[in-house]
Amino acid sequence: MEDGAVLTPLAGGHSGRTFAAEVAGERAVVRIYPPVDGRGHRPPEVDEAVLRLVRGLVPVPEVLEVRRVRPGAGEPGLLVTSRLPGERGDLVLAGLDDDGAARLGRALGAVAGTLAGMPSLRPGAFLDADLALGALPGDGLVEWVALRLGAWSERDLGRLEDVAVRAQDLLDTVGRACVVHGDLNPKNVLVDPSGPDLTGVVDWEFAHAGHPWTDVGNLVRLDRRPAYVEGVLSAWTDLRGGRPEELLEGARAADLWALVDLAARAGESPVADRAEVLLRAVAATGDLHAWPFAR
Repeated sequence: MEDGAVLTPLAGGHSGRTFAAEVAGERAVVRIYPPVDGRGHRPPEVDEAVLRLVRGLVPVPEVLEVRRVRPGAGEPGLLVTSRLPGERGDLVLAGLDDDGAARLGRALGAVAGTLAGMPSLRPGAFLDADLALGALPGDGLVEWVALRLGAWSERDLGRLEDVAVRAQDLLDTVGRACVVHGDLNPKNVLVDPSGPDLTGVVDWEFAHAGHPWTDVGNLVRLDRRPAYVEGVLSAWTDLRGGRPEELLEGARAADLWALVDLAARAGESPVADRAEVLLRAVAATGDLHAWPFAR
C-alpha cells in the first residue's frame, strides 16, 4: 500500500480496523491486523486465501495486497482489497417491502447454500494460507455451554444444557462439514438497493470449516421478518435439498454455538447483550425459536 494513503474508517468495520482508501487511483478497503491478535500471526494470509477460494462462487472483493503481521517488529498486518459498490444490507433491508425482503433473503440464502456445498474433510479453524485446519473450541454444545456460561445460575444453566442436548442430537444428523462464513448476516453484505441485488459479501474473519446450517442460523438470528426468512430458507433448500421448516430448526440449533459465545461477553457490546437476552429466553422456554423482543 502506498505510504501516506488516507484511511477513512468504514461504518460497521470490525473493531475499528477496516478503512476506505485510494490505492494507485483505485478505491480500496484496508483491513489492519494488530501485532497482538487472538488469531495469531497469519490472519491476513488466511483471509486472503478464503477470498481466493470462494471468488467466482459468491461475490467478494479482489485481493490487491497482503502483508503478514510482524509481531517481533511491532508491525501490523494488512489486507488490501477492491471496494465493491452497494450499501450495507441491513440498512437496505429495513426499507424494503415484503417482495424486496424476500428477494434479498433468497440472495443471502443462495450464498449460504453455495458455501454449504463447498465440502471440508472435517470441522476446524483455518490456520494458514493453505487453509490447514486446527481445532474448534468445545467438544459439543453441552460442553460449550458449561465452558462459556459459568456465571449463569445453576438453574438457568441446566435449562440451557437440556436445550443443547436436543440441539446437538439434531446437528449430529448431518455428517459433513463445509466452508462457513461465520458472520453472514445483512450487515456484512453489500446491496444495490434498486434491485435489491447482492453486490458483495465482506468481513470473512470468522470463516472456518463447520456445520452446513451455521450460516443460515446467523442469517435468521435477529432478522425474523417472515418474507425475508422464507426467502433465505427456500433458496438454501433449492440448492442443498430438504424442507424449509426442518432447515430452520437445524439452523437455530447450529446458531446456539455463536449465541453462547456472544452471551458470555454480555456487557461488552449491544450485540452481545441482545444475544444474552435471546439465549435466556431460549433457556427459559426450551424453545429454539423463542423471541423475547417486540415485533
